[in-house]
Amino acid sequence: MAAPGDLALLDDVKAWLNLATTGDDDLLGRLITAVSTGIVTWLGRQILSADYQETRDGTGGRTLAFIQAPVSAVASLTIDDRPIPAAADAHSPGYLFSASRLSLLGYRFRPGLGNVQISYTAGYPAVPADIAQACIQLVAMRYRERDRIGLVSKGLGGETTSFVQAAMPQDVAAVLQRYRRVAPC
Repeated sequence: MAAPGDLALLDDVKAWLNLATTGDDDLLGRLITAVSTGIVTWLGRQILSADYQETRDGTGGRTLAFIQAPVSAVASLTIDDRPIPAAADAHSPGYLFSASRLSLLGYRFRPGLGNVQISYTAGYPAVPADIAQACIQLVAMRYRERDRIGLVSKGLGGETTSFVQAAMPQDVAAVLQRYRRVAPC
């Protein structure tokens, strides 16, 4: 059974590794959870949809970047303990939001420390396929590495095999970089 927050399925990892037996299922399950946690930490954000409550400092401006994304719903916004309504349209006072930003019409995020409270839902309803594949590849790499921990290369019969020493292959890093959180300005 997959742990909450796992970014890949055991059956998909086993298919990638071409494993038909169940002998390493527990090990692979632990690796999936560990690699998933590592990916989320490296990304600086959650992937799956969840509810968030943030207390932020007012900037004096009309827009504020969400910490988590993509945002699918805003439940509430208060500034200085005053509820701000959702704008009925693009011309009415209130708040509007996109996947990454909250915008005010007829209001401002008054300057202050911790005076803005936002409750919203953000994340993907399911793990994007490219993130799942990146997780599968990292799990497979860690699984195969267990037989050569600490080895940089190995010689046999006049041939030398070198092993990747990176924490993450470049192709995996390139996929994940697209989802990495950029600190709001």
